[in-house]
Amino acid sequence: MPFALVGLLWLYCLVEVITSREDSVRNLAKSWWLLIVLFFPLAGSIAWIIAGRPQHERPLTRGQGAAPGFPEYERRGRFAPADPEKDEDFLRRVRERAEEQRRRYEAQRRDEERREQQGD
Repeated sequence: MPFALVGLLWLYCLVEVITSREDSVRNLAKSWWLLIVLFFPLAGSIAWIIAGRPQHERPLTRGQGAAPGFPEYERRGRFAPADPEKDEDFLRRVRERAEEQRRRYEAQRRDEERREQQGD
């Protein structure tokens, strides 16, 4: 029975080493972990679980720039505004630009309607 448990643990760790991304493996290169787990089933598997297995990053908090409900904004290294004044200025300019586009569109639509009425 213990041999079956060791075998299952070994198989699990072997598959996990093979399927892990190279850049997420800790402490040694992925190829070294593969050799260690392959040649030392019990000790290598335990070492992999303790020292080599990739750790999943916790999602960012709201204070770190995350937006709840939008996982694409929860990744590390994402820019989060630090200066509220600059953020407000940016939003004001976006609103002004959107309003200007709306006015141009409305004027263009009115001109087209006038041309259609004159052409009839």
